[in-house]
Amino acid sequence: MKRTLVFAVIGASLLGSGVALAEKGDWMVRLRAINIAPDTSSSIAGLDVDSTVAPEVDISYFLSKNLAMELILTVPQKHDVTLAGATIGSFKHLPPTLTFQYHFVPDQKFRPYVGAGINYTRISGVNLAGGTLTLENDSWGPAIQVGFDYEVAKDRFINVDLKRIKISSDVITTATGAKAGDLDVDPWVFGVGYGWRF
Repeated sequence: MKRTLVFAVIGASLLGSGVALAEKGDWMVRLRAINIAPDTSSSIAGLDVDSTVAPEVDISYFLSKNLAMELILTVPQKHDVTLAGATIGSFKHLPPTLTFQYHFVPDQKFRPYVGAGINYTRISGVNLAGGTLTLENDSWGPAIQVGFDYEVAKDRFINVDLKRIKISSDVITTATGAKAGDLDVDPWVFGVGYGWRF
């Protein structure tokens, strides 16, 4: 919660300083295909989370030529979970992410950027080890981002984007409610898409 308040204050400060600097073309919408590749670690030996491919939409608001806020949205994603290579079930997660970006050369065709922000992940549809294990139902964590837009026509862009998102959960024994271990999903999210600025 403290991290959330810090990011909210930073966002409000950027918004307050950037409104007067914003120009025509403040909004950008991108559609991406993303590969979510967990970099899994767990206190339960052999526990792993498989990769998945999904659609993503993000909405960006440019506070100035160089500064932008990006809200990253998708639909709940299903991941298979394995233990020592054998599938023991699956879970879904919905991970909306808000980042604050710096765009280095916003007037060029090639427009690289970096970003950092916060992620909230809602975990649902957990079915592990025949229902004997479950996961906590939400996670807060930081997110970092690097990418670029390449202008292919006026206000039309090809986008390539890479994010690292912190997603963690406790593994709970359903019969007793006791913690059986922890699970850090921590995915790399690689996306390629198309964007419109208006």
